[in-house]
Amino acid sequence: MIYKVQVKVMPLNNLLDPQGKAIQSGLGNLGLMNIADVRVGKHINLQIEATSESEALAIADEASKKLLANQVMEFYEIELIP
Repeated sequence: MIYKVQVKVMPLNNLLDPQGKAIQSGLGNLGLMNIADVRVGKHINLQIEATSESEALAIADEASKKLLANQVMEFYEIELIP
């Protein structure tokens, strides 16, 4: 069966996000001063062939650990897409 899985990858909260800071600065230059913080990450959709939801999530977790997320600087969340 094919399962659709979403992986969200974000920088760790205690690390500086230079891309987020650049966007926040740009928004301020556009007059949007009430935006307090911007964090930029990745949103990755996978279609996984597996025998069960748990197997699909395990495959997505392995892909995230090995390639999709740099665990030194990022964290990730995985969820099934209906």
